[in-house]
Amino acid sequence: MSVVGRRGRVTAVLVAVVVAFAGLVVRLGEVQLAQADDLAARAVALDTRTVLVPALRGRILDAHGRELAGHRTSTVVTLERRVVADDRDAAQAEVREVARVLGRPPEDLLGRLWLCGEDGAPAAPACWAGSAQVPVPLAADVDPARALSLVERPDRFPGVAVSSVPVRTYPRPAGAQAAQVLGYLGRATAEDLAADPTLHPDDLVGRAGLEQQYDRELRGTPGRTVVSVDARGLVTGVVSRVDPVPGRDLVTSLDATVQARAEKALATEMRRARGRGWPADSGAVVVLDPRSGAVAALASLPTYDPNVWTGGISSADYRRLTDPAAGTPMLSRATDVGFAPASTMKPASVAAAVRDGRSLRATYDCPAVYRIGNRDFKNVDSAPRGRISLATAVEISCDTVFYRLAHDAWLRQGGPDAPVTTPDPFASTAQGLGLGRATGVDLPSESAGRVPDRTWRRAQWEQQKDELCRRARTGYPEVADRERRRFLTEVARENCATGWQLRAGDAANFAIGQGDVLATPLQMAVVYGAIADGGTVRTPRVGATLVDPVSGERTALDPGPTHRAPMSAATDRYLRSALRRVVTSGTAAAAFAGMPADWPVAGKTGTGEVVGKRDTSWFVSYAPATRPRWVVAAVVAQGGSGGSTAAPVTRAVHLTLRGLG
Repeated sequence: MSVVGRRGRVTAVLVAVVVAFAGLVVRLGEVQLAQADDLAARAVALDTRTVLVPALRGRILDAHGRELAGHRTSTVVTLERRVVADDRDAAQAEVREVARVLGRPPEDLLGRLWLCGEDGAPAAPACWAGSAQVPVPLAADVDPARALSLVERPDRFPGVAVSSVPVRTYPRPAGAQAAQVLGYLGRATAEDLAADPTLHPDDLVGRAGLEQQYDRELRGTPGRTVVSVDARGLVTGVVSRVDPVPGRDLVTSLDATVQARAEKALATEMRRARGRGWPADSGAVVVLDPRSGAVAALASLPTYDPNVWTGGISSADYRRLTDPAAGTPMLSRATDVGFAPASTMKPASVAAAVRDGRSLRATYDCPAVYRIGNRDFKNVDSAPRGRISLATAVEISCDTVFYRLAHDAWLRQGGPDAPVTTPDPFASTAQGLGLGRATGVDLPSESAGRVPDRTWRRAQWEQQKDELCRRARTGYPEVADRERRRFLTEVARENCATGWQLRAGDAANFAIGQGDVLATPLQMAVVYGAIADGGTVRTPRVGATLVDPVSGERTALDPGPTHRAPMSAATDRYLRSALRRVVTSGTAAAAFAGMPADWPVAGKTGTGEVVGKRDTSWFVSYAPATRPRWVVAAVVAQGGSGGSTAAPVTRAVHLTLRGLG
């Protein structure tokens, strides 16, 4: 039976709940629906209002049909608006008694007797921001037994009703939170209403993640009920009704088991890194299929339980979610934050060097230090390795080989005076592999990262030159330290005059993923996916299929464009061999010792230096190396070396992927 078929009965029940609640809202019991045609003809003689009935929102499912976002029923106690209009003091007394029966603080319910905007109304969300033509929801998620005791005494609690309504929930199948990728819902704002005429002030709309990206498809079409009202605006009857059409379900490529494992492995290794003295304050894991671009997991830490949004978020919880001191857990480190990619950039630099005329069969000197001008550029271990192949340079992560390759290319391009339009094989290869631009993933926000080529430097200089030149004249009198003040002034003078130039050190640092270059974990997963898949750069996708919950009709989503990476098939084969050696005998060998032979992993470590912070730990990989099926990229900010923190994260995820068969 299909995913939709297995849940068809549940969906049908929820649809019925929405329709039933709509009936309660407009007091359908007062008027027979059979009279609708006659009433419609007489509507011109009545004072009427149109009440929109929200559609049941579609579910978000993982690739195996498990609910990542669904619904549960909530018992809601409502009060007819006429009770308030007839006698507010009596209504307040009644609500206090209702609160006593429900075991709720009276102040939590009393504000709902006021429409937001009325004179004397408390501030939102205490007041009722919904329609004046529907019963006021006093309390949600109440004990059904207590709620039913209210309706058993209509003489004591006039106008009180109880209903079951669907509420958005995030079930966390297999323990997967996926908070940043799923997103959350919020009430429609004035800006939303102005931009989308199909919205109603009572509607909930997607505010982030998949909830926002596929909001129109998930939201469905609201129903419309025309009601007659008296002079006070209170409902007296039903003129006509059109039932809502439920939203479509979104089947994603996410795998809850893989997502949960990625989250757990990341949390475990970050905790271990902190035990070794590293701050390890944030991180991310991306898992995707290089053959299609389908994303199986997007994990990000810090994170939070997305159910915090269900039923409305408290101001304290919202402050926690947006507080930088708390790590801004709403921010996706997988897609929205760029990191210096460090040595994970080196495969791209090999491809760039080949495009620049270097041979894959030649050997290159790996000294301990490579000098450019008056500055020494060193290997991490400061040990000379003699003449080695480019594959060995990737395997042992020899920085000085790449410094020389990039420096020589920079000199041939014309050095610092080269025009902005001068072709740069290192920058263009990185861009051709997907860096420096958004991947196009189907999520509403994504960092483009940064490829700091000559064009970028010119644009940055144009934006900053006025301030730089001002500082060149005035210096930094507010800086107390004399030496630092002089240094900053000299830098300002240099950048005022020539800040647009791509300097030799900039080119050298770019080749090893340092300096001004930035990439997101998703971007690096796309780069390694291209290497794993023979040179095809694919658009990553989370959404796979939309399913009509009633008819079962399935609509496949656009997989996105692809293009060829700027490297030959021979270069691609060479890189795949080199990346396998990183794991068997290179910088990641210790992390993958004892890995099952039937799941050979290939990848590259990276240890990024960040000014004012500790090293960023990277490992980007794919497996099986002989026939790649999965790319796994991991990053941990301030987590130490790539082999010590990020590589163990990916190992744990690969073991889970291996178990999936």
